[in-house]
Amino acid sequence: MSQITLPRAFLKSLAVCAISFASVYANASYEKPGDGVTVRPSYPLAMEERVLGEVVIAGLKELGYEVKTPNETEIPTMLLSVSYGDADYTVNLWEKLHASFYKRAGGDDTMVRVGDMVPGLVQGYMIDKKTAEAHNIKYLTDMKKPEIAKLFDTDNDGKADLTGCNPGWGCELVIEHHLKAYGLNGSINHVRGSYTALIADTIARFNEGQPVFYYAWLPQWVGGILVEGRDVVWLEVPNTDLPDGDKNAADTTYDGKNLGFAKDKVEAAINKDFATKNPALVKFLSQVQIPAGDVSAENFKLHEGEDKIVDIQRHAKDWIAAHRQTFDGWLEAARKGAAVSDR
Repeated sequence: MSQITLPRAFLKSLAVCAISFASVYANASYEKPGDGVTVRPSYPLAMEERVLGEVVIAGLKELGYEVKTPNETEIPTMLLSVSYGDADYTVNLWEKLHASFYKRAGGDDTMVRVGDMVPGLVQGYMIDKKTAEAHNIKYLTDMKKPEIAKLFDTDNDGKADLTGCNPGWGCELVIEHHLKAYGLNGSINHVRGSYTALIADTIARFNEGQPVFYYAWLPQWVGGILVEGRDVVWLEVPNTDLPDGDKNAADTTYDGKNLGFAKDKVEAAINKDFATKNPALVKFLSQVQIPAGDVSAENFKLHEGEDKIVDIQRHAKDWIAAHRQTFDGWLEAARKGAAVSDR
């Protein structure tokens, strides 16, 4: 059988095509390191925390990941799902507030924590300024005085009614611990339920000129209505006492007051096995950061009625457009991180 000799020009053309194809493929792979990978987020039920998650989803999609509709659940279950591999990540882990939930779900043995996604969060107890000044109320433990507790008694049982947390939130555990640690179970009734509904009632009472007593975190949309220093003031605790923690390790001070809650930030938690296989996602989540004030401003839009998921996705899109250069920097860092890991 005679050997077929292909023309040199054809072979050269074929080589050029192969190189061009390889170059295009390599570039596409660099731009979209998540191509072909499905990602399953797990987010909390509170819609106030969702805008961060939607910013992250938008970024992951630009990196080529196929992002499934997030599973929405309570914080402990959210972390368990990431730990067990039923979900791949969450971006709603409060470093200090959710520490016990994280540890019980498996902690660093099964998950990787990254990022400083929303820094500068503070929490504590607030009352209206008018009542605070009229009765010289400065400490949470002032509620032990029957005449003080009565001022905030909305159901006539002799106890001050504290607008508190959703059952299952980390703040619920801290509040319950405080009531026991400071001997306040006989003086304060921790009213639990939907925080959004409870705080709406609290704001309505304030607008009617009645005393109010509630748990708060800042920045948050409530702070735009009940303004610290103008309308309301923080109550101090007599000493730092946190559940499952070193009483002296956490920084619980804010503006010269001991608020009893550790200063906090929001992180991402990623399933450990998934993190190992997806360095681009890990790098991206480690870069993302949204100022707490921006989250608070978005949350106020929720309060004003823009509270559907399509609204929140629009808010996220608008935030990205306003910070496109920063956002692109996060994406590029993710791409470089993936490229380095492939070497």
